[in-house]
Amino acid sequence: MHASTAAALVAAESTPEYEGIDLFIPAVYDILWSAVVVIPIAILFYKVVLPKFTAVLDERTSRIEGGIAKAESAQAEAQEALARNQQELAAARAEAARIREEARTEGSAIVAEYRERASAEADRILETAQRQIEAERQQASVALRAEVGTLATQLASRIVGEALEDEARQSRVVDRFLDELAATTTADAGKGK
Repeated sequence: MHASTAAALVAAESTPEYEGIDLFIPAVYDILWSAVVVIPIAILFYKVVLPKFTAVLDERTSRIEGGIAKAESAQAEAQEALARNQQELAAARAEAARIREEARTEGSAIVAEYRERASAEADRILETAQRQIEAERQQASVALRAEVGTLATQLASRIVGEALEDEARQSRVVDRFLDELAATTTADAGKGK
């Protein structure tokens, strides 16, 4: 064991001791051998790995930029479609309002026309009814005159004792009697007022 302790002491005496900044600066042979190993690795990295890595990054960048461009294009198209839809909606609303207004106007015209027709029909029915009433009154008057005339003639014949069978004479007597009766009725109505 002595021999190994002596070898360790000799080795320790032959290693120089570093102090200060020299502690951070490696020896020249360390730099040389490190450069021999690092330079080929760096060249290999620079020639093989870095171009592939750059290609992958470039591809991703172009995909992202293409996706952004597509998204912007889609957004612009969506904005245009939205603007078109809003314009079409506004046009449709205006058309609907115009149609509603036309329908109101046409409805008012139709209502006015039917009112006019109904009024004309009511006037026609009223006129027809008045004509019919007048005709029935005339018929009733004629029938009443004939009936009253016949009864008056029979009564007068019985009272006077003279035959009034001559139709012309009978008609004159009946007319005179009815005229006197109408005059009396008119005079009585004038006194009652």
